[in-house]
Amino acid sequence: MVALSMVLVFLLALSRGESELDAKISSPEKVTERGDPDLSLPGSCQPAPTCQKCILSHPSCAWCKQLNFTASGVAEARRCGQRQELLAQGCPPGELEEPRGWQEVLQDQPLGQGDRGEGATQLAPQKVRVTLRPGEPQQLRVRFLRAEGYPVDLYYLMDLSYSMKDDLERVRQLGQDLLARLQEVTHSVRIGFGSFVDKTVLPFVSTVPSKLIHPCPTRLERCQPPFSFRHVLSLTSDAKAFEREVGRQSVSGNLDSPEGGFDAILQAALCQEQIGWRNVSRLLVFTSDDTFHTAGDGKLGGIFMPSDGHCHLDSNGLYSRSPEFDYPSVGQVAQALSAANIQPIFAVTSATLPVYQELSKLIPKSAVGELSEDSSNVVQLIMDAYNSLSSTVTLEHSPLPPGVHISYESQCGGPEEREREAGDRGQCNEVRINQTVNFLVTIQATHCLSEPHLLRLRALGFSEELTVELHTLCDCNCGDTQPRAPHCSDGQGLLQCGVCSCNSGRLGRLCECSEAELSSPDLESGCRAPNGTGPLCSGKGRCQCGRCSCSGQSSGPLCECDDASCERHEGILCGGFGRCLCGTCHCHANRTGRACECSGDTDSCVSPEGVLCSGHGRCTCNRCQCLDGYYGALCEQCPGCKTSCERHRDCAECGAFGTGPLATNCSIACADANVTLVLDPIPDDGWCKERTLDNQLFFFLVEEEARGRVILRVRAQERVNHTLAIVLGCVGGIVAVGLGLVLAYRLSVEIYDRQEYNRFEKERQQLNWKQDSNPLYRSAITTTVNPRFQEARSPFL
Repeated sequence: MVALSMVLVFLLALSRGESELDAKISSPEKVTERGDPDLSLPGSCQPAPTCQKCILSHPSCAWCKQLNFTASGVAEARRCGQRQELLAQGCPPGELEEPRGWQEVLQDQPLGQGDRGEGATQLAPQKVRVTLRPGEPQQLRVRFLRAEGYPVDLYYLMDLSYSMKDDLERVRQLGQDLLARLQEVTHSVRIGFGSFVDKTVLPFVSTVPSKLIHPCPTRLERCQPPFSFRHVLSLTSDAKAFEREVGRQSVSGNLDSPEGGFDAILQAALCQEQIGWRNVSRLLVFTSDDTFHTAGDGKLGGIFMPSDGHCHLDSNGLYSRSPEFDYPSVGQVAQALSAANIQPIFAVTSATLPVYQELSKLIPKSAVGELSEDSSNVVQLIMDAYNSLSSTVTLEHSPLPPGVHISYESQCGGPEEREREAGDRGQCNEVRINQTVNFLVTIQATHCLSEPHLLRLRALGFSEELTVELHTLCDCNCGDTQPRAPHCSDGQGLLQCGVCSCNSGRLGRLCECSEAELSSPDLESGCRAPNGTGPLCSGKGRCQCGRCSCSGQSSGPLCECDDASCERHEGILCGGFGRCLCGTCHCHANRTGRACECSGDTDSCVSPEGVLCSGHGRCTCNRCQCLDGYYGALCEQCPGCKTSCERHRDCAECGAFGTGPLATNCSIACADANVTLVLDPIPDDGWCKERTLDNQLFFFLVEEEARGRVILRVRAQERVNHTLAIVLGCVGGIVAVGLGLVLAYRLSVEIYDRQEYNRFEKERQQLNWKQDSNPLYRSAITTTVNPRFQEARSPFL
């Protein structure tokens, strides 16, 4: 059984496919919601040459478009940084370009709106446009209300192999009972019927002509020729029609045990027009007493062409091309059922129940029930499975484009009852009628989409769905674009996001020089040290128009400063609490140190009494630096200081036992101590542990200490007579050793006796001599034979 389960998982993995959605949605009056950014992502914001590359590098990056924001020699890439860093460098908030994703709710009909059951709104919103900045997640709240009386279409798919003969008799009276029970929960229900046996080729079905006409064992019973799948009755609300058509059915027969149920399920899911499925809750009841053939089994009958995933029902409702196509795989069946929004209910006998339970794990929103031998419990089984499926709300999505990820958080009860789903779908169980559940859907893109993508979210088993139009935000909208900007040397370049893009033949940060001027040696002199030695721009930038344009983290007139060479604290430049400028950390307020590692706070240095470092040290970097002779986190300890236990030991001894150094004047020396002898259990840590002068162990606890008075609770440990314990231990040890020796001797004698007895028995059994052949044997009886006695014997003897 385990092997079969592994095969099912493998087949599903091989056959799972994806379908692309390319429909477009309309744009009615819209409501805009701006999503809150979540910048708790790994990585950091690094300099970037353009605003577009800046916002794509990390979701925490912003761009300062202020004119002349970068000083001379500083690369324009330094306009890219985190918001707080740019503000600290003097960039006005209005000059920051920091695009964020947003949501536009395009359609949001209230839940429950519509007719009772059919047409009621159960999923909201219905249409949303989401714009994602790469790396920044957007969270979408989806609501679901389970409506009362939601319509149901139920298609009964039955195995008509010969072993299901008794079950067919029971199903013939099923229609009225099933409709009556379903009408208790919904006012609109329809049922249909289909049957299956197996492919009509060897070795699945006997191809002997007589057996192709009458495959049943005896000629007298009613039997129909074998077939793969036959659609008998389209979905209808007429119970009499169901019973009439089922009553015309008869069993058939095949050779092997597995049946062709997968062919039947696939055709029932694909041939939606012939079956008559409505856009309501769809149930497919599959009844069988045996397992199923799957992809690859068709090769036994010479069928090599894989199932094409199309409907092939002829005018008589027969799967006409069954001998041409192999059985479908588990993945094909699961995908077809999911695409058609059909919830299968496997009603099978106990012998095959484990197999179908494993199959159900691979098919979303499916149920399995144990069918009695004659299908007498099928109505109750269907109702139980329907109640279980309809009370389970599972939200899933259509295939995602590359680079887009989605996760779910389910709110099945109140806001305090949240359960984060481990998988890629949201789910709530045991949802009651008229109960609303919420799903928080988090969508995130890692890179830009080439075009908008339609993503569909739906609750399995229900007809409604939410359409999400995904866009990505991959460019800046600075609003300052000027083709011939005066800022760029009177129209010598294009101004965009505070940066000049020079016209052909112009160079410089502000397009201030031409290419013809670059050959002048005077220009290069401005890019070298005053002594004229060393590389241009210290080898860390380019010389443009007599000025250095630094690269990377370099800055300064000659790019001589490295703004990434400051000290680090815990691996972070300037500890994350300052800005590195030319190798020196410029710390934020309330931070000090070479790496801004020190905090100006003193809360960690204050003792419980409110004294800074207990008065024995100074607070540095929010830590106590103790004076000589003191130690501890708050400088509260010193080698020569008596502890609380040492100070009160003598008073506890004399007050409780009348012994110790203060025994003669205890009342005077310990006037401020109230000593109480208690009988509590052996104390835990926190009690002082001491010994009296006669080596008796005792414990005491300083319960209160205020204005010089203390309360001491003393607990004495009972004395143990160690001499008696030693004597009893020795006697017990001697007795135990003696008993052990006696038992060992008795065991050795018993083993020796048994060995001797076994050897005697073995020799006795091997004795093979007889008395007559023993030369030493002499009988005590002598026998003499009369030679004439035989002749004189009477003839009557």
